[in-house]
Amino acid sequence: MTAVRHAFRLLTLCFGLLAAPAAMAAGPQPWELGFQQAVTPVMESITSLHNLLLVIIIAICVFVLALLLYCIFRFRESSNPTPSKTTHHTVIEVIWTVVPVLILVVIAIPSFRLLYFSDVVPDADMTLNVTGRQWYWSYAYPDHGGFTFDSNMVPDDQLTEGQKRLLSVDNPVVVPVDTTVRVIISASDVLHSWAVPPFGLKTDAVPGRANETWFRAEAEGIYYGQCSELCGVNHGYMPIEVRVVSKDRFDAWLDQARQQFADGGSAGGMQVATAPGTAE
Repeated sequence: MTAVRHAFRLLTLCFGLLAAPAAMAAGPQPWELGFQQAVTPVMESITSLHNLLLVIIIAICVFVLALLLYCIFRFRESSNPTPSKTTHHTVIEVIWTVVPVLILVVIAIPSFRLLYFSDVVPDADMTLNVTGRQWYWSYAYPDHGGFTFDSNMVPDDQLTEGQKRLLSVDNPVVVPVDTTVRVIISASDVLHSWAVPPFGLKTDAVPGRANETWFRAEAEGIYYGQCSELCGVNHGYMPIEVRVVSKDRFDAWLDQARQQFADGGSAGGMQVATAPGTAE
């Protein structure tokens, strides 16, 4: 069993080394492994549960592999010419029934806690309305004057320095840091899904129905997502860009946005896109 423990530690260490660069990077990175860096309490809980499950899965795999190797060598024909005819073993049968149940209980407790935590929206500081369309997103700020705007992907031939292909948009969502945001999500045509991995969000946008979720970003920055429900030929071209800024910068952006989007249009990109303090 000492060899099994060493193998388990080695596997855990190797995975940690491989996942570390991705965990430290901001935003999606080429060839990254693991999740993007968590910036909300929900995503932190998802990452914690994932790490627990990873340990359990590795332990089970190593145990089963060790058991198979033991059986292969211990009961091979050359060393065991007269095989046992035992068909039942009460203790072993109880163990292989009870132990998986206990493992599932260990998994279920944090799983249900996380489901409740992510599903129940706490007292929100502001509301963001999200509407999925073919093939772009519309956003509204009902608590800040009710202005709305459309958010479209920046085409390849219009990308500027610092913008990400297939992820940057002309009008990003802007929210203040350390603020609980309630998100009301719907769609005007077909099914969409508003998904932002660093926030731990992935909620369907359904025509004629309002789904609710929430997030509280704890670090300023630029965070990306994409529609995660097959919605048509341009499904892969309706990204999500969320800029988390300081509360002072958010108030300044609100003054600008109320004028820029007073008619609910989708005018050119917001000046906040180049504001300091929102590094990639």
